[in-house]
Amino acid sequence: MNATLEQAQTLKQALVDFVLDAEGALAEALETYAAEQARRKGVSQDLIIDMFLTEGRVGDKTPIALFIEDQPDLGEADRQLVLGWEKTFTGLFAVEQVMPDGFELVNWLTEKHYPVKPTGDRPTTELARLKLGEIVLTRISPLNETDWIFSGPLSLLGRLGKPKLAVAIGNFKDNHKQSLYGDAPDLLEEAWQSVEKYHLAFLDFFGSEEITLPGYQLNKQMGEFREVLSKRFLADAGIDDSKSLAELAAEAGIDEEEMTAAAEESGADAETISKVLASKGGKMAAPQVQLPDELKKAEQVTVLAHPKWGQMFLPHHSQFKAILESEDWQTNERTGKLVRQYLQAPEANFFVWQQLAEQYPQRLEQVLQTVLDRPDFQLKDLAALLRENGKPTEPELPEIASVPIHLHNLFEAAMIEVNKSSKAKGKKAKKSGFGKG
Repeated sequence: MNATLEQAQTLKQALVDFVLDAEGALAEALETYAAEQARRKGVSQDLIIDMFLTEGRVGDKTPIALFIEDQPDLGEADRQLVLGWEKTFTGLFAVEQVMPDGFELVNWLTEKHYPVKPTGDRPTTELARLKLGEIVLTRISPLNETDWIFSGPLSLLGRLGKPKLAVAIGNFKDNHKQSLYGDAPDLLEEAWQSVEKYHLAFLDFFGSEEITLPGYQLNKQMGEFREVLSKRFLADAGIDDSKSLAELAAEAGIDEEEMTAAAEESGADAETISKVLASKGGKMAAPQVQLPDELKKAEQVTVLAHPKWGQMFLPHHSQFKAILESEDWQTNERTGKLVRQYLQAPEANFFVWQQLAEQYPQRLEQVLQTVLDRPDFQLKDLAALLRENGKPTEPELPEIASVPIHLHNLFEAAMIEVNKSSKAKGKKAKKSGFGKG
């Protein structure tokens, strides 16, 4: 191991010790961050600490910035090395090559390649498992202008086929939303722009940011809406939509029957899937978001639309609003149940609660005081209450956001493969990846 790697190992340990030994505001920030991250599945304590080094905040400063301030005698080279770790990111990587002094990894989310060198504190048994094709969830930090080092724990997932890889990517998206395109700000910006475009298309089709319909009717109209979006996507991508399904299936190298079955499972039409798979153009593609069965069968579903939060599908929203409008809400046995349900349900996000607070400020305050047995609760405490219940107060990239075309193709190919296997076993395939219902 060369001198730079040894120094990186020493500095990294000093940085971690600085954070773990801290008191006051930095210790409080770590405790709050760890509590929030612990709610996510599959996020270990060691990973949380490593993430905190770059994602944590004390005021407007990161722990790395505070460490630099605390170490005035650091040489300029060491200072620049540590500052460079602000670019550390979490990714789902595949081992592309095993080299004598390290590995070449590719981030599956963005297809970007990285030469990564291990520091001396990595167990040799762990590194020995990093064979060609291994999928690993980890963080990497820049060592210099070309090379990177591992940061935090390695989570080895094995050599995954397309269906399991699609599930792993979907899990990564659920548990590491802030890191989806951590090394590709252009893809992240394009994904957010796609959410705004989807919102405008939603307004154009439905005519309102809030609609309430019976589940079966909403499902029908959402199907019509998806068809409109598919035609727009194909037109924007310059894909020929005049060819027959058989021709498109042949071009995509997919059996026509398999493609049709996969389309039924994913909520897309078979022609759109085949055209996307056959296409070589475009960086991003929109996932097909299909309503789950419980919404299709619901008596009423309210949809709230927002250019950043996306679309929230709420089967009990009319009932909740009726309670807030009622004078006898205290004697309604559903009041407590709905409040707690809305505090727990992911779809009842910060935006949904904001809307309720704007429409029913006094009544919502009274209801929360009573149901939660917090007589001093005020609406100004709403954000803190929602964070306490694991709800982010800033938008996270929603399911409707477009994804890189290589991921879209992976999910559709995985769906076809799973459907083929399930058909042989007489089972129904479950959708994986982004946009899963």
